[in-house]
Amino acid sequence: MKKIYVDADACPVKEEIIRVANRHKLNVLMVCNGGIRPFKSDLVKLIIVSEGSDEADKWIYDQVSKDDIVITADIPLAAKCIAKEAVVLKHDGNFLTENNIGNVLATRDLMSDLRSSDPFLKGKNKPYSKADRSKFLTSLENLI
Repeated sequence: MKKIYVDADACPVKEEIIRVANRHKLNVLMVCNGGIRPFKSDLVKLIIVSEGSDEADKWIYDQVSKDDIVITADIPLAAKCIAKEAVVLKHDGNFLTENNIGNVLATRDLMSDLRSSDPFLKGKNKPYSKADRSKFLTSLENLI
C-alpha cells in the first residue's frame, strides 16, 4: 500500500485512520473543502480543495493509483477508484471491490429514487455505531 486517501469532509474515522497510519508509517492525505483543522502527525497532509460539488472526489481520483487505499462512503468515487485498482474501504469497515461495486451502485441509485419519491424516507440513514468503528479499525489493520 502506498498512501491512504481520505474523503474527509464527513469521515467519522479520521482519528482511527491517523492512529493506524502512524503505527505503520503510511502517508495519509485528508481531502476536504475546508473546516478541518490541520493534524499533528507529519504523515498526515491536509488537502483543501475549492468549494463545489465533488471537488474532493475529483482530486482523489486524479491522484490515486494502484494499491493505494481510499476511505470513502461516496459510491461513485469508490467505483472510479476501483477502476484504477485502488483498495476502497467504507467507514463501516466494508470493502468495495470489482465484485460488489455494481450491486452497491444499483442499490444506491434505487434508494435515491425511492427517497426522492417518498418524503418519509428522507434522512433515514443507519446511525454510525461502535461496532462499525471497531469493524473499520479491524479491516484497515488487516488490510495494511
